[in-house]
Amino acid sequence: MSIVPKATRGYRNRNPGNIEHVPANKWQGLAEPPSDGRFCRFTSHEFGIRALAALLVTYQDRHKLRTPRAIIERWAPKIENDTAAYIAVVARRIGVGPDDPIDLHRHDHLRPLVEAIIHHECAGLSYPAGVIDRALTLAGVPPAAPATLREVAAATGTGRGAVLVGAAGIATAVAQAAPAIQALGTLAPAVAIAVIAAAVVGVLAWRLRRPA
Repeated sequence: MSIVPKATRGYRNRNPGNIEHVPANKWQGLAEPPSDGRFCRFTSHEFGIRALAALLVTYQDRHKLRTPRAIIERWAPKIENDTAAYIAVVARRIGVGPDDPIDLHRHDHLRPLVEAIIHHECAGLSYPAGVIDRALTLAGVPPAAPATLREVAAATGTGRGAVLVGAAGIATAVAQAAPAIQALGTLAPAVAIAVIAAAVVGVLAWRLRRPA
């Protein structure tokens, strides 16, 4: 009998990586109670995916694990998993070999790895792209800024072109970020939007000033 992805324990806990609860690990967005008896429970799927992404980045930075094989051997040890099959599935979904190096500070490397683990842990579960991108942004690995912003600036020159880029960029970024405001927790929506807009203004100004 096939398992419905949204009936899996990982989906119900909003913890699609099935991260085990360790009281010393104070993950952002833990629910109350923080555990179902073994695995973490989160207040949103974004926070659960953020924890998954942050843990993978720690594998690379602290433990120097830089290939699908090395990462999955630690993530899913042989004592309770068919680790070889897990590695093969993950590598195939990412589109690399099991021993090819990947850089988890790159969104285009981290995102397919996160999606592959979620797919494997939760019976084929997949999330909308926006949910994954918001979660990885919370983890500090956001998608690349649209190249079109700099293209507009180059085509129109300084002055009016910069204003158009700034206005379009801020509007786009705030619109994309708005669904994630819920995940910001204690900030009121208006304050959160203002914070995001201010950050975008600074980033856009820096991007337009730096050499091509």
